[in-house]
Amino acid sequence: MAIIKLVKKAQKGDEQAYIQLFQQFEADIYRTAFVYVNNQEDALDVVQEVAYRSFKKIKSLKQPKYFKTWLIRITIRCAVDLLNKRKKVVQLNTSYEELIEDEQDLDLSLALSLEDIINQLAPNEKSVVLLKYYYDYTFQEISDVLEIPLGSAKSLLYRAIRKLRKDLEGSDFVE
Repeated sequence: MAIIKLVKKAQKGDEQAYIQLFQQFEADIYRTAFVYVNNQEDALDVVQEVAYRSFKKIKSLKQPKYFKTWLIRITIRCAVDLLNKRKKVVQLNTSYEELIEDEQDLDLSLALSLEDIINQLAPNEKSVVLLKYYYDYTFQEISDVLEIPLGSAKSLLYRAIRKLRKDLEGSDFVE
């Protein structure tokens, strides 16, 4: 069934339609949450909170075609709320050399180092990078999701890219 029809049914109180909708995007919600909270348990907590908040607020969604965008916005807010609530500090482990046993592990090490570097970004910068390069959103869509001006979305992305580039230039992976 089309997403728009399911959203309209869910907005009228159809719980099964809501569950069907939510399940379609649950993996995206989890991945987004995990990028922020960096562990499975907290990411699952965020998914549950997103399910609760989105179910309670689905009637407030004005344009059903933006259901996924709306869910991602809620996910980002829930993840940031959780981090603020728990006052988590992301500890960066920059020495992954012990993981490298052969050439195949080099990709894993690079991915882990890139994750560490991305985790150094401020939450708003991380959000823009995630939405732009992971979800392939346009600047206008990023602006809408994060509820910021279009110019701010562009500035945040370019500032984040400069930070990432600077951090990567200092790493062992850039020759």
